[in-house]
This record gives sequence, structure tokens and C-alpha cells, in this order.
Amino acid sequence: MTVVDAHHHVWDLSVRDQDWIIGPELAPLRRDFTMKDLEPEARAAGVGRTVLVQTVTVPEETPEFLALADEHDLVAGVVGWTDLTRPDVADELARLRELPGGSHLKGIRHQVQGEPDPEWLLRPDVRRGLAAVADAGLVYDLVVLPHQLPACVRAAAALPGLTFVLDHLGKPPIASGALEPWASGLRALAALPNTVAKLSGLATEADPASWTVEDLRPYADVALEAFGPGRLMYGSDWPVSTLATTYGDILDATRRLTDPDDHTQILQTTATRVYDL
Repeated sequence: MTVVDAHHHVWDLSVRDQDWIIGPELAPLRRDFTMKDLEPEARAAGVGRTVLVQTVTVPEETPEFLALADEHDLVAGVVGWTDLTRPDVADELARLRELPGGSHLKGIRHQVQGEPDPEWLLRPDVRRGLAAVADAGLVYDLVVLPHQLPACVRAAAALPGLTFVLDHLGKPPIASGALEPWASGLRALAALPNTVAKLSGLATEADPASWTVEDLRPYADVALEAFGPGRLMYGSDWPVSTLATTYGDILDATRRLTDPDDHTQILQTTATRVYDL
């Protein structure tokens, strides 16, 4: 089976800074991570297609990612960024799709986790932008914290024609061992049919230095019960995941957290369908 990695990043610090990489715990990420670094690890792990996801909220990054997808057959899709609040967001989405590699644009993401307003997604200007994403036939990736899940639920309910993809299961507090209120928020989001989620980024929400698969299991089990394998997809979250372990071990952990009968859906078909790869 060809695995789809539905969530990874790349960056070149000589092109632009990644201003979120601060503090000693993130110091190992303060170097370049390129497709040249990723490709041998992905191929060795049996990954044949990936989704490249935005990292910074600047308009220049998405065209660069689309060009990378045009150059590397490993990258089957791009989740980019654009300012959802700009009045001409529909025209901007159309422009991006006309660029080299523009056919690889599959979704849009914003760093909602960094917004001080927990209801940022519900602002009228943001909702208008989300509607434009839906009209363009794209999906919307949610990178949020647990306290922002209620706003995600309301946004997804208000826009049933838009597929919302929850990155990293909404960043559950694995290091603390707590399930609530994260689990209730996740279940409420999963109750809406236009939502899916990624089994990604979990090891780094635990203790990156000492995590085990069993630390992640309660959170994966809640997601499996809520979404089912047909609405869950695997993502490596490389290179952030290198803080915790290797590329191959993240994939192995996902296999161990899930039933073998569900692997085809979680490791391949959900992402292929949702992102139209």
C-alpha cells in the first residue's frame, strides 16, 4: 500500500525566517528542512504522496510551495495560506490556481491557534473568506487549540459546503494526561458530517523526550470513536515531529494506534478523497 502523508512542512531559513521557532526546546528546528531531506525518508517508509502545509502567514510562501509541488512528484497537494479577510479573496484563490503548480492547491490554512480571539473563525469577514474557499472547491485546515474547538464547531455548522480538516486532533493536552474539555470539543466537531481530522502532531503534544505509544492511545481512541477511520488521515508533521522521533517511527506509531483493518483508510484513502489527490 502506498501511504499518503497528509501533513508535513519544509522551510529554508535563507529565504525567510520561521519566527515561531523560538526557545531552547525548538532549537533543533532552527535549520533548513527541504524536500531533499524529506524524500529519502518518505520513500523508505513507503510514502508515495504527501500534502505540504503552510508554516507562516505570508503571501509569498504559497506560490513557492506550489512550485515545489510542480517539481517534486512526491508532493501531491498543497495547503497554502491567503488572507481570508481580504475583499478579493475569491480572485486571489483563482490567481493562485493559475500559477505554476496551481493545480496542486487543495486547501487553505491560517494560524488560528495564534489568534487572541477564540471566536476568530466566526468573524463576518473570516466567514466570507471561508465561503470563498468552499466556492473554490478547496478544503480548510484548522490549526487550533482545544479552547478554540467550540468556534470550529459553529463555523463548520454554518458552512456545511466546506470541508474542515482538523490538524493534530486539535492539539490535545497529552503531556498532562487530561482528556476534557478537549474530548467533548472533538466529539462535537466530529458530529458534523463536513469534518475530518488528522492523526498528526501527537508525539510532540506529549513529552517529546519520553513519550510512548501508550501515552497517545487514549487520544487516538477518542478520535477513532468520534470520526471513524473513514474521516481520519495520517500526517507525519515532519519536521516538527523530529523533536520526538524519526519519520519512520511516527508512521509506525500510527499503525500501532489503529486497527490493521483500518490502515488503508487512515493511511491512504481518506486523504486521497478529502484533498482530491
